[in-house]
Amino acid sequence: MAWLNHIPLSVRFMLLSALGFALMSACVKLVSQHDIPVLEIVAARALVSLVLSYGDVRRKKISVWGNNKGWLFARGAVGALALIFVYYSITTLPLAEATLLQYLHPVFTAFLALIFLKEPILHSTKLCIGFSLVGLGIMVSPGLGLSQADALPWLSIGTALLGAFGSGVAYVIVRQLSREEDSSVIIFYFPLIALPLSLALLGDDFVMPNGEALLLLLFVGVFTQIGQVGLTKAMQSASASKATAYSYVQVLFSMILGWLIFAEIPSLYSWIGGGFILVGALINVLWKK
Repeated sequence: MAWLNHIPLSVRFMLLSALGFALMSACVKLVSQHDIPVLEIVAARALVSLVLSYGDVRRKKISVWGNNKGWLFARGAVGALALIFVYYSITTLPLAEATLLQYLHPVFTAFLALIFLKEPILHSTKLCIGFSLVGLGIMVSPGLGLSQADALPWLSIGTALLGAFGSGVAYVIVRQLSREEDSSVIIFYFPLIALPLSLALLGDDFVMPNGEALLLLLFVGVFTQIGQVGLTKAMQSASASKATAYSYVQVLFSMILGWLIFAEIPSLYSWIGGGFILVGALINVLWKK
């Protein structure tokens, strides 16, 4: 294992984060096969995250409520709705395709940051947007009649795009909040809002999970926390910008898990379209002035 010493610590944390989020997605898809509603899965994840994030805030000995309560509640609500859309797309799309569509969030983030934060769109981001839109067009082209055998469900594509849009809105709000709020408080508000919101929307559709489903629901929260901790640790490194590029290995992990667990093999359209999306995302991350 000496070869690990040659890999920067930030990269190791980012690879751990990517694996954690990929395993989280696989657990979401697995538990949905036990007829557990998406909103119940969201509530279970929020419950685990609420306990862990509350403990983190108390460890820092700061107020859990923050200063900008309106924006913090908005971040929590937007993040919760985005998660509902993301989890629905994971349960109804092949794992690799659902993960790939989430990487369209830089497109939405760039436009929203331009409108609300007056941040100019960099040349690298323009290239990212161009590649991403071409990739999206290729991925959905079977649904336009080019090859119905490889077509993805339009409703699932739409919810995946709504999830990516919601992530973009959340990132913009987090950028604004990060100027004054502690990161742990921002994280805490997400499950604080997601838990009651998902339970309210779930209503009477609650399904009592069996032992296996309950274990999978727990793993959804645990793997989410592993992904978030790995991401946070990687971002604290001086080489964070380089480490970020390795987050896209999550697509590879999702492809492997989709193949091993669900016997999913991406279509040629998904390979080509996904390639364009990943190239655009990597250009956005690795661009040098």
